[in-house]
Amino acid sequence: MKIHLGTNDITELRNAVVTSGTFDGVHVGHQKILARLREEADRIGGETVLITYWPHPRQVLKPWDNSLKLLTTFPEKATVLEKYGVDHLVKIPFTQEFAQMSSEEYIRVILTERVHTKKLIIGYDHRFGKNRDGGLKELQEFAPKYGYEVEEIPRQDIDEIGVSSTKIRRSLEIGDVKTANEYLGRPYSVAGMVVHGQKIGRTIGFPTANIHVKESYKLIPADGIYAVQVCNKYTKRDGMLNIGNRPTIGGDDKTIEVHIFDFDEDIYDSEISVEFIDLIRREEKFSSVEALKNQLKQDEIAVKACLSNYKAKNHDQ
Repeated sequence: MKIHLGTNDITELRNAVVTSGTFDGVHVGHQKILARLREEADRIGGETVLITYWPHPRQVLKPWDNSLKLLTTFPEKATVLEKYGVDHLVKIPFTQEFAQMSSEEYIRVILTERVHTKKLIIGYDHRFGKNRDGGLKELQEFAPKYGYEVEEIPRQDIDEIGVSSTKIRRSLEIGDVKTANEYLGRPYSVAGMVVHGQKIGRTIGFPTANIHVKESYKLIPADGIYAVQVCNKYTKRDGMLNIGNRPTIGGDDKTIEVHIFDFDEDIYDSEISVEFIDLIRREEKFSSVEALKNQLKQDEIAVKACLSNYKAKNHDQ
């Protein structure tokens, strides 16, 4: 997959089959669009193109509103899109100026002059242009003038699976990672740098890697203990992750800490990602560190059983 930063460096593509949107999460609804994109490109001997916007439009149009948390950073989104057969990922900087582009100007400049669209495939609720005034009607109206075909994925094809980025965000915000994963078609993941913490975990037999997520807009699931798989370079290991303020030891700031089973390597200053499999329990305050330690032993048993069942079901070695 080739990533284009803007549209200026795009040379004429061969029968470009195009879709566009934010595609946050690249969930199973998005995947239906991508499958149709690939199918049509293969049929006409073309190349698949996905036009996306960064930052997320809401972050630009409502800069005072920090409530929107995203399911994927741009690198995460790009990694997933490549797996679904996208040949060209066009990253358009979303600015106040770009937001003023009319729907016809977008069709003429972006879709036609820059990307050379042969066929456009969109979801049923696709909107674009200034004030989101463009949709299927405008795309069909200008198709003869600008020489492209347009196809809308039927509403029932998306609605029958009942998925949206908003539903996934709401599931993660309450710790329901199983539902989120079902909608995503894969485990939800969070990546960050391993940084030094207070090293309290190692004193009670549960050393942890503290994960610093630099992207403030990245959605972090609800506080609690999770069964996770930890990816570091080319390896994947089982682990037990805690999100929260560590009330038993008087913690103040929220931390993300993962105890990787049967692992004692130095991974400080390296990047790891964690895949959330299931929530084991909510974070709670215990009467003593000893009581916490005893609970963590029970949590470890529960996490290992959860991951064993998950791998058996998914044939994951």
